[in-house]
Amino acid sequence: MTSPSARLLALLSLLQTGSGRTGAELATRLGVSPRTVRADIERLRELGYPVDAVRGSVGGYRLGAGGQLPPLLLDDEEAVAVTVGLQMAAGVTGVEEAGARALAKIEQVLPSRLRPLVDALGSTIDRGQENVDTDAPDPEVDPAVLAAAAAAIRDTEWLRFDYRDAPVLVEPYRLLSWQRRWHLVARDPGSGSWHTYRVDWMSLRMPTRRRFDPQPLPGGDYTAFAMRTIAASGWAVHARLRIDAPAQAVLDRINPTVGVVEPIDADHCVLVTGADSLDTVAAYIGMLMMDFTVESPPELIPRLRLLSERYARAVAGS
Repeated sequence: MTSPSARLLALLSLLQTGSGRTGAELATRLGVSPRTVRADIERLRELGYPVDAVRGSVGGYRLGAGGQLPPLLLDDEEAVAVTVGLQMAAGVTGVEEAGARALAKIEQVLPSRLRPLVDALGSTIDRGQENVDTDAPDPEVDPAVLAAAAAAIRDTEWLRFDYRDAPVLVEPYRLLSWQRRWHLVARDPGSGSWHTYRVDWMSLRMPTRRRFDPQPLPGGDYTAFAMRTIAASGWAVHARLRIDAPAQAVLDRINPTVGVVEPIDADHCVLVTGADSLDTVAAYIGMLMMDFTVESPPELIPRLRLLSERYARAVAGS
């Protein structure tokens, strides 16, 4: 027979998952009577756990929000998943340190049978630079900016910030994380135009506390919109190139986040692309394996010339 203490822990674990569980369901899972479940619920309340009773046809019990975070009861797979996730935490300023503190707390209470596996994962996993498409360092986001953007989205409030030293007022709709960069999909309330903003380029201004009526994004897919617009506005530098090839041929060779293609005629198109440095742009243009002309910026041409000279020397020496 399960001890009362073990049964309370099992009950708490069940209440931490799902939106609510009926007394009958809890009794079945725990192998006790509904009366015992009710008594155990009262015992948890006496211990300070806010167990709410949900009324109605789908009523039952659920763990409410309390003043303190209750101990998380994880099964073996959950414990390993959380441990690995915390080890890989990065991309937001301070999150790696906070993740390390949380990981240390979890490791203190891990069952002895799991510690060898967690130790093995910790000692054998390295995190490489995820920002693989550029030679620039991985950007970090101010957690206060990320939290303010998320809260404004939740509360449907205008968000005011400086973006690359220019004041901006937007209706925020969605946050997107891609290759260690955070982006905000938002709408200009004045023009009605939609944009994607790099969160690490945002500096908060005073909260507006002004609500807005949400408007539908044309096409409805925030991720697809962001991935398209990142190529034109989400990089530190951009280039405009005339490509001697059909637009579809170029589209077949590029990632949509690194280029916007504009057809000119059946045999030519314009590629607007970007990266965190012109050196990266120069290297990636060559990978198209297509003839092109640089329309802008002129600073890209010396970098292409340098690459062409190096390639010529490599060919001559082979």
